[in-house]
Formats: sequence, structure tokens, C-alpha cells
Amino acid sequence: MKKFLALLLLAGVAASTASAQNRAPAPPSAVPPSGAPTPAPASPLDGTWRGTSDGGSCNAPLDYVLTIESGFVDGSAYDTTARGPVPNPNKSAPPPPGPGLWQIHGVAKVGAPFNLLSLASVKGPTHQRMQLTARGDASGLVVTENSGCRRTARLTRG
Repeated sequence: MKKFLALLLLAGVAASTASAQNRAPAPPSAVPPSGAPTPAPASPLDGTWRGTSDGGSCNAPLDYVLTIESGFVDGSAYDTTARGPVPNPNKSAPPPPGPGLWQIHGVAKVGAPFNLLSLASVKGPTHQRMQLTARGDASGLVVTENSGCRRTARLTRG
């Protein structure tokens, strides 16, 4: 009986080593090693863009500063004519201040016009947003308001 158990144990060990040798090696990990991020592709529009718009129908030009990194647009536009609160000697309700600062976000497209979303930085329950259209021009970037004052800005890199 002891010989049979020893023989059975020896056959089990031989079978397990044989099956271990027949296994295929594990495939290499498809996940890149941590700490080595893959860089986003660069866009020809990447960089900082600055410029001033015309006044449009509101006669209030905006100073634009846009940054484009890997096609993602982030920036602001500032109304230099916007004024803060003023004393109110009549004690009547003052008019709400107009938006003086606009936050701009979007995704740039090369060779085609692309849309940008502009949000006004104002206090209170009213949220003002405006759609902008931007396109690459031979001399720079042209940003146009689709509604509101319909201002147009010509931005240069720099």
C-alpha cells in the first residue's frame, strides 16, 4: 500500500510539473507603467492669444486673453467700460451691473470654425451665457459673438 501511495504521489508531482511547463507565458501588461503619462497631441493653435474686440452694438469693447493647450481653450474677456456700484442718492433701486468679466471655454478645431462658451461672472440668480464662434485666420484668431452685442475680436499670438 505504501508503494502504491508513493507511486501515486510521484505521478501527481510529475503531472503538475508537466502541465506547468506547457502553459503559455503571461501576456505583457497593456497598462503603461504609472508615473509615465502620455502627452496630449499638440495643436497648431496652441499658445496664448490676446486682443481687443470692437464695441459692437453695445459700444463696449472686450479685452481677450485665451490660452489653448492641446486644443482645449480656456480664457477670459474683460469689459474695460464696466463700472462698479455707484452712490444712489435717490434711494431707488439701482440698475443691475453689467457683466464685466467673461469666462471662456471650449475645444479648438484646426481648419474649421469652432464654438466657445462664454459665462458672465455676475452675482445673483441670473446667469448670463453667450455662444462665441472662433476661427483661425492668416493673421491670427477671430472670435465673434453670436448674440448680444455681436462684437468681433482679432487676436494675435503672444
